[in-house]
Amino acid sequence: MSKAKTIDSVDLSGKRVFVRVDFNVPLNSNGTISDDSRIVAALPTIKRLVEQNAKIILGSHLGRPKGKNVPEMSLAPIAKDLSEKLGQPVAFVGDCVGPEVRAAAEALEPGGILLLENLRFHEGEEKNDPAFAEELASVAEAYVNDAFGTAHRAHASTAGVCDFLEPKVAGYLIAKELAYLGEKTGDPERPFVVILGGAKVSDKIAVIDSLLDKADTMLIGGAMAYTFALANGRTVGDSLCEVDKVETAKAAIKKAKEKGVDLILPSDNLVAKGLDFKAKSVAETDIVTGNIPDGWEGVDIGPQTTEAFTKAIRGAKTILWNGPMGIFEIDVCSKGTFAVADAVASSEGTSIIGGGDSVKAIKKSGFSDKVTFMSTGGGASLEFLEGKTLPGVAALDQE
Repeated sequence: MSKAKTIDSVDLSGKRVFVRVDFNVPLNSNGTISDDSRIVAALPTIKRLVEQNAKIILGSHLGRPKGKNVPEMSLAPIAKDLSEKLGQPVAFVGDCVGPEVRAAAEALEPGGILLLENLRFHEGEEKNDPAFAEELASVAEAYVNDAFGTAHRAHASTAGVCDFLEPKVAGYLIAKELAYLGEKTGDPERPFVVILGGAKVSDKIAVIDSLLDKADTMLIGGAMAYTFALANGRTVGDSLCEVDKVETAKAAIKKAKEKGVDLILPSDNLVAKGLDFKAKSVAETDIVTGNIPDGWEGVDIGPQTTEAFTKAIRGAKTILWNGPMGIFEIDVCSKGTFAVADAVASSEGTSIIGGGDSVKAIKKSGFSDKVTFMSTGGGASLEFLEGKTLPGVAALDQE
């Protein structure tokens, strides 16, 4: 498997470097950052480029402005936060292309940092318009991609610019993501336990299929487990499920048997009536083993399942977790997810959290500082685990 070159394999001293970062962070209504994980994740690459005396031009998107200038999605608050984190000024310019950007880029001193305005304020970004990509690239002499969260998108700033800049290499974050999600799961230390949750089997069909070729044990929780329950002839009451994916679940169960993978499905569930997600409440709950009666909705794995999952996790040497076990945002429905988080964090093996809601869940559980690696990519993590080529990685110089 070819490997993208990193910033350690090139000399960027004195060069203007366009760095694609992922600063797509959640903002509060007052414009303050509510979760700075993605900014923190980009710091090692930025600091290394400062050490190399590169002239750093940072580009990112924020939200989905759909090619329009949306003031609430400006990256201006990020410049201030980044400056505080780095302990040095971070200049900000109110566009990502044009004369103002060119002047600001040319004014950069070695080790200086410039943050551009939201790339998606221009339609050309998501369309991967060659003219827009060329204009982005025109202010720089080299390219670094450190935005794993958008590496599965062939956008102007993740793929298009690579036609106009050389060298083009990966930052530390992308290198780390590829190492953990690729190498550590591709040739895992065994036993390798995969934990999959979340709402839909359809979102993770290809991931399930790919990981059944590698895992020793697979644990299925979350709403997707109810589709598997249907495949095993159980009733699921009013639980969220995909009736049209029952055959897909049956095929996964069959493949697990053929491959000798221990596929563990929930034997019991926490069920609820009167679920109100907005109010973060349920009217009534119960624990049921086996079939879920009509009028009840599965909202979490039950205590027996939690014990079985925890036992499997404890013996693992490599753990990959993607997707919560239930509606962890509601306290009464969070026990299964948090117990799994505790087990994963307590494990002596390598623990990899595959992005998205799993990262939110493990942060809410309070165990995030005890896992080996948390991916910054949602869709990118899933596509990479499926075995897909990521355009933002393929466009880089390879070793």
